[in-house]
Amino acid sequence: MRLGIVRGHVVLNPAIESFAGKTLVVVEPVTMENLRANNGRGGGKALIAVDELGAADGQMVAFTEGREAANPFWPGSVPVDAYCALIVHSIDVGQ
Repeated sequence: MRLGIVRGHVVLNPAIESFAGKTLVVVEPVTMENLRANNGRGGGKALIAVDELGAADGQMVAFTEGREAANPFWPGSVPVDAYCALIVHSIDVGQ
């Protein structure tokens, strides 16, 4: 699981049936350097993640990748590579 910042939303046209009712967001992973600096920057290469939590632009989320990203949809099969698992309320990073 990694931390990232929601930078926007994705709209598919035409729609993909397995994504019906789901939101796709652009997530920029946060580097440890930027997390410690608390500067609101990500620093990683952005990716698209499924979000069923309602994360807003600028919010920090924790996301899973790979096979674990599809686990919330089991036993169904959804073609996803990343999934927003939680919205971060606060974080304390030791210096």
